[in-house]
Amino acid sequence: MNGFMQNFKTALLLGALTGLLLLIGGAVGGRVGMTVALVFAAVMNLGAWWFSDRVVIRMTGAREILSGENPALERMVDELARAANMPTPRLYITNDPSPNAFATGRGPSHASVAVTQGLLSLLPEREIRGVIAHEIAHIKSRDVLISSVAATVAGAIMLLASMARWAMIFGGGSSDDDDGGGIIGLIAMAILAPLAAMLIQMAVSRSREFVADARGAEFSGDPGALADALDHLKRGITLLPSANTRAASVHHIMHPFKGGGMTRLFSTHPPTEERVRRLREMARHGGGRVRL
Repeated sequence: MNGFMQNFKTALLLGALTGLLLLIGGAVGGRVGMTVALVFAAVMNLGAWWFSDRVVIRMTGAREILSGENPALERMVDELARAANMPTPRLYITNDPSPNAFATGRGPSHASVAVTQGLLSLLPEREIRGVIAHEIAHIKSRDVLISSVAATVAGAIMLLASMARWAMIFGGGSSDDDDGGGIIGLIAMAILAPLAAMLIQMAVSRSREFVADARGAEFSGDPGALADALDHLKRGITLLPSANTRAASVHHIMHPFKGGGMTRLFSTHPPTEERVRRLREMARHGGGRVRL
């Protein structure tokens, strides 16, 4: 699926989240409930957009890399930012021995890229370049903003579902279908809406990872480098799961914890095998151009 289709899919998923928010808002309180839900979500989105970079940096315990501390890495980030035609993001590092990286910030002019000590220790320079290019692509596409919007709308849905459950406990819920579907509809909405919101939020995140893989490969000019890096990251994370909080996992290039089975359904990242397959196919067809 090309980048246009992935962006179209993201728009549809965000629309589905918004529709679900309106639906449960109406079920809880009719037009008033929908209005409250929209205002609440807007406030939450603004806060998540404005403070996302500082929150994630603090959650992971990252520190900023000082100018001249790692010249090769700094030069790599600067070159890839120029290839993407955007300002050079601030560069951070965490002491986590698990190999990984993430990007955060509300836009290209206010962005940061963080790498783990494990990434620098375990991966060769070519593969690190592929990983950094992937994170640059997230920044260029404003994926942090998209993920924040999806997460906060999903959070608003879950809060409204909780309100619906409390309303049922205390005898709320109208039997009139015109006022939100009656008590049966309210029960169904309170149970199913949070699950649906979570699944849609995860689908948004997975869709953006595919886009960042493709665009990052174009910025670096070497799709095979990112494919090799993803293979090595998967093995490294299996041996050395992250010591950081799971709350920041959505921002990483690869989910930093081991998992399988049903956890894939709720994963914020697509299967590594599929990501690698698409990148290798891109490499076979001459995707990307080596930028010196």
